[in-house]
Amino acid sequence: MPAVAVIFGGPSPEHDVSVLTGLQACRALGGSSRAEAVHAIFWSKTGDWYEVDPGLEAEAFAQGVPRDAKGLTFAVTSGGGFAESARLGRSRPVILDAAVVCCHGGPGEDGTLQGALDLAGIPYAGPTVAGAALGMDKLAFAALVRASGLPALPRVLVQPEAPGPDFAGPYIVKPRFGGSSIGIDVVQDWDTARARLAANPHLRAGAVAEPYRPDLYDLQVAVRSWPTLQLSAIERPLRGGDGGDILDYRDKYVAGEGMAGARRELPARLDDEVAKRLREAAVEVAGLAGLRGMARIDFLSDGRDLFVNEVNTIPGSLARYLWVDPPLTFEVLLGDLVEEAVQRPTHAYSAAGADGSVLRSAGSIAGKLA
Repeated sequence: MPAVAVIFGGPSPEHDVSVLTGLQACRALGGSSRAEAVHAIFWSKTGDWYEVDPGLEAEAFAQGVPRDAKGLTFAVTSGGGFAESARLGRSRPVILDAAVVCCHGGPGEDGTLQGALDLAGIPYAGPTVAGAALGMDKLAFAALVRASGLPALPRVLVQPEAPGPDFAGPYIVKPRFGGSSIGIDVVQDWDTARARLAANPHLRAGAVAEPYRPDLYDLQVAVRSWPTLQLSAIERPLRGGDGGDILDYRDKYVAGEGMAGARRELPARLDDEVAKRLREAAVEVAGLAGLRGMARIDFLSDGRDLFVNEVNTIPGSLARYLWVDPPLTFEVLLGDLVEEAVQRPTHAYSAAGADGSVLRSAGSIAGKLA
């Protein structure tokens, strides 16, 4: 059985939700027969690494790094990875067979951490570098979906001096990079949309806008890639009792006990034809986006029309709550994630072809600069 790291936290606005997901995963793996040892690896808000007791409660992280956390180093080299300090200034490697990444948003979900794990030679569950980067870029993902012919609302980049789009307001303005409905605004006109670039800190890395359609509601389905491609039941998340315009961060995480405690209709009561189209579109999106591990695809619908909205490559609670049909336990889902990490590695770098012949025939560098 493998020794597994559960990596959670990170310098992200979704840090706290990631801690919840990571601790849930630690509990489930610790009680399963699919892992020999579970290492809880906490990534702090400042970017430092620690190994912590996998049995800690969420409150232990409320003020930052828990007491008795052991500092780790992380080397991005062949045969590198995590290590803890030992006597005489030496370090002791943390021996791992696989990692389950439970980071939401920021460098834990945009491909940065995935690339570091690839370079360190640590097999991991979840999206590849390319899949993670695509999933976090709302503009690129929407362009891919629309180019494939799948239905999606128009989505454009918001720029300070650029003219407005060819669709009328009101608009929903979102961070180009990010998730969990953080930083989303509904505005009535394009001048206000552009003004939000300076006023909303979550939009500083870029913003996108699309038509705001109050008649549309959210539908979500989880997809897992191992042992075969499989879809969960379809969920209709329910918005907060304040009748808000959008499904926001509070609806998802604060008002309930994380995603698993949020208000929802599951399975969603849908017309059979709409459900069929959603499932067909989800399978196509999984292929287009190269989804790996456990992902969630979000749609918008008015009960008749259906639009692909976004993909979440590392969803809150790893979308465990959606697996009611077919019914799968969190232990089974996590065990399969670990198995995929070990059996289907993400990337193998190779220097094949770099035999030195180009360098031997290159002549002087000074001559090339002349």
